[in-house]
Amino acid sequence: MDNGEKRTPELTTLQQKVEYMVEKTFPGEKISGRVFADLVKERGGSLSHSYFSNILAGRVTNPSEEILKALGLGFGVDWRFFKDESEVVDDVVAGLQFLAKRRTGEVRGLAGREVDDDGLDPALLQFALSLLEDNKDNKDDRGGKDGRDNHPEGAPGGQPG
Repeated sequence: MDNGEKRTPELTTLQQKVEYMVEKTFPGEKISGRVFADLVKERGGSLSHSYFSNILAGRVTNPSEEILKALGLGFGVDWRFFKDESEVVDDVVAGLQFLAKRRTGEVRGLAGREVDDDGLDPALLQFALSLLEDNKDNKDDRGGKDGRDNHPEGAPGGQPG
């Protein structure tokens, strides 16, 4: 770019994302795996220095969610930044579908047990959306958009005359 702005680097692999975060979080410093592991531990997480070094070397490409959360703690960012792009896209799509159904009144409220700061698990959210779709299909099969039986008066399930 001609105006002096830096282009955002391509951040598709875990290694690229971690290298980028090291550069932005610790500018001008060479951060060791041991220092980073200690930082994660201070913030309540767990990550071995050798595992962090293997991520930086590109030898680890698909770590567990716990490792991604540890990276998020160490860098002070949302751990989902480190997820594969396709996973993040799926999470966003499920969230948008839920919001749309809430806006149209198909979902009036949601109560969750043991929902943490990360919110509802994307798989659980997708399951809830599938239940709503099944429920909608069943209502349509019974003859009415409102889910009630639309039998003529006096017929079984109809209203008394």
